[in-house]
Amino acid sequence: MRNLIAALLLVPLAAVAAPSESERLTQWLDARYEEELGFNPMEQTKLGRKTQYDQIDDYSDAAAEAQLQWRQGTVAALKAGFDYQALDSEARVSYDYWIYRADRAVEDLGWRPHTYVLDQVTAVHTSLPQFLINFHNVATEQDMLDYISRLEGVARALGQVQERAQRGADKGVRPPRFAYDIVIDQSRAVVSGAPFDDTDATAPLWADIQTKVAGLQEAGAVDEQRAAALLEQARETLLTAVEPAYKGLVAWLESDRKNTSEQPLGVSSLADGQAFYAYRLRSYTTTDMSAEEVHQLGLSEVARIRGEMDAIRKQVGFEGDLAAFFEFVRSDEQFYYPNTDAGRQAFIDETIHYLDLIDAKLPEYFGILPKAPLEVRRVEAFRERDGAAAHYSSGTADGSRPGVYYMHLSDMGANNRTDLQTTAYHEGNPGHHMQGSIALERTDLPLFRTNVWYSAYGEGWALYSELLAWEMGVYDNPYYNFGRLGAEIFRAIRLVVDTGMHAKGWSEEQAVQYMLDNSAIPETAVRSEIQRYLVWPGQATSYKVGMLKILELRERAKAEMGDAFDIRAYHDLVLGGGSLPLAILERRVDEWIAASR
Repeated sequence: MRNLIAALLLVPLAAVAAPSESERLTQWLDARYEEELGFNPMEQTKLGRKTQYDQIDDYSDAAAEAQLQWRQGTVAALKAGFDYQALDSEARVSYDYWIYRADRAVEDLGWRPHTYVLDQVTAVHTSLPQFLINFHNVATEQDMLDYISRLEGVARALGQVQERAQRGADKGVRPPRFAYDIVIDQSRAVVSGAPFDDTDATAPLWADIQTKVAGLQEAGAVDEQRAAALLEQARETLLTAVEPAYKGLVAWLESDRKNTSEQPLGVSSLADGQAFYAYRLRSYTTTDMSAEEVHQLGLSEVARIRGEMDAIRKQVGFEGDLAAFFEFVRSDEQFYYPNTDAGRQAFIDETIHYLDLIDAKLPEYFGILPKAPLEVRRVEAFRERDGAAAHYSSGTADGSRPGVYYMHLSDMGANNRTDLQTTAYHEGNPGHHMQGSIALERTDLPLFRTNVWYSAYGEGWALYSELLAWEMGVYDNPYYNFGRLGAEIFRAIRLVVDTGMHAKGWSEEQAVQYMLDNSAIPETAVRSEIQRYLVWPGQATSYKVGMLKILELRERAKAEMGDAFDIRAYHDLVLGGGSLPLAILERRVDEWIAASR
């Protein structure tokens, strides 16, 4: 033993401690990602940090250009500073992925003037209040002061976005008229109620502020006098900064509304619109598929799934054709809860039941399970819309903030129960919550890989999860299985209508009718969806493209690995690498297959 210790003491410290090229790359990428987060104070908050906690992101063109220059500089340093051949396979994924993101950022900035700035789905007029309400936690007096500073930042950011929208409008880039109308209504809802007017209602931000200050007082962090002073400071900021910014935005939208298209047109109607849409498809599918290829894929998938849906129609003994069965499922009262608070709670309770049901099955199909809790909530009133899509909001790696599955329940007639089980698995487990939480909880990858999101991967996984849930045997109601197929054909329809409107000149009504003809989705939800695709070109195509790639890779691994294939290991591999562009995911799976030999 003494000889061994003596021998170890003779080994130079540098020889013991020197990191490998792969370890050095991870350290370097983590340092660069910290620099990247410096451009995004709100992302830091979403990660559970309280750094730059008093700031809102900079939405100006100058800020976007500065970040791109920084990103291009990191690529040059990456290529000069590391030996690619000395990296292990996981590190090569990280290396290539960092460069992929930089290349995409160049293209993103180039097409920035073509992008709709204000729409009813993702724009900052609703996302900023939502961010403060749901992500800015207040545990100390300073946290509340930071919240008030962020209210000033909301006003500044809203002004920057309005300036971008005005520049776009000057070049003929405007979303359709319906988007203006919805954004106007949503913006008014943010600054309606106390303290902005004398109605009995309370504005959402003011209600949130009162709740958080009351929490401080209850915890003993501030006394009654200081709590009152914080409330008054926040109230003054709402009235002098936030309200003028929102009212200014509404005034501009109302003045420009006459210049919008009453009959919505796809982005191909813009200058260079076809090229812009091709870029959007590349961006959202992370492939080089053309609009025509995407369109034809959609048509073939719709035809295939219709056949499976017709089999269920026969199974339940429905005598009419598939179109009549769609109408039956769309309209029959048994498939809806009442449009009451009790009906809404019943919808939430049934959702929780099905999530509990699948949780017991997960260890049979996954080696890695998420640690973060999952909650089911109704969307806040100020941003809730009849028929709008459910969505997921991720938690934090340490579990201090849960993942949340949000549902729009203002119109229960837009929430068909046959969709309930499948949507729960898409948004919750094994879908978005599992995918996002497992990525966030990885500690052995560069940090950027645990946080970055690509729609083809993320939405593709969630749609794959719907199929996987059926394979796991948790469906015991043929109508709910019909709903699962309805959700899948819904994503296939998206391939057809998105490319139809943005590349083939389809009208809004043509797209609405195609969706009604091929699904049992309520018309309210159909119209909301089609309007979403009109302002968010390309995004809706990512789901089916991603799902089919994940399924294709699974079947390839099964065929090549034979008895050595383990479904748990495959799922851990797909989820364990973070959100990857599909080509990089495919390479990762192929290397796993090769290693098994």
